[in-house]
Amino acid sequence: MNQQINNHFPIIFLNGRPAAGKSEIIDYLKNCSTEERLSRFHIADFIEIDDFPMLWTWFEEDALLERMGKPRLHSDKEGYFKYPYLWNLLIERIDMEYKKLLTDRKDFEKEGTAILEFARGSEHGGFKEAFNYFTKGVLEAGAVLYIDVSFEESLRKNRRRFNPDKPHSILEHGLPDEKLKEMYEKSDWKDFSSKDDSFLTVNNVEIPYAVFNNHDDITTNGGDFLGDRLEKTLNKLWDLKKTK
Repeated sequence: MNQQINNHFPIIFLNGRPAAGKSEIIDYLKNCSTEERLSRFHIADFIEIDDFPMLWTWFEEDALLERMGKPRLHSDKEGYFKYPYLWNLLIERIDMEYKKLLTDRKDFEKEGTAILEFARGSEHGGFKEAFNYFTKGVLEAGAVLYIDVSFEESLRKNRRRFNPDKPHSILEHGLPDEKLKEMYEKSDWKDFSSKDDSFLTVNNVEIPYAVFNNHDDITTNGGDFLGDRLEKTLNKLWDLKKTK
């Protein structure tokens, strides 16, 4: 992979609890001009690779298989994965999709930004385990933007955003309270990031990271307050990225 940075991030890992504000930040960036995104946030025209549509496809397939009288492949009737390793398969899929993008667009890292989005709780391995499944080149090209909210805030926003008519929607999907608590109440982020306040170390690769404080839910209303805080956080991350 071409490690030339130019004036933008080649890859941003966008992480946080469910409903932390990740999709709202992406929606905000979509509504910025290319010039504003580059000058304020160091994000070029971007593509998103999110594991939610991947896992939702598995749920849909399992529902269809059950209707056909066949065994479910990925999840049980309650919607829990049958095998814990499927969480890591999703990371492998994100990694693969990014490499497919580079195959189709040879100069993508010079021209664009890929935002790789996922949430992980300690119950299914946490962020530490998930990052171990990215290949070295992807880790080296990346920087982490972590959206920080409490579990209580994640639960509140998850309840509010859920639209039962659009469970497949990036901006309107949600989890039942008991599932959210079981899978995401415990997070390993603080432990994962505790050794250094600027870099995560994964498989001998130092990855710069910055934390976007969203405890006051600045992402829901968006606007200038969101833009200003995002600009400050991403400029800090950009300064770290330039040192690597």
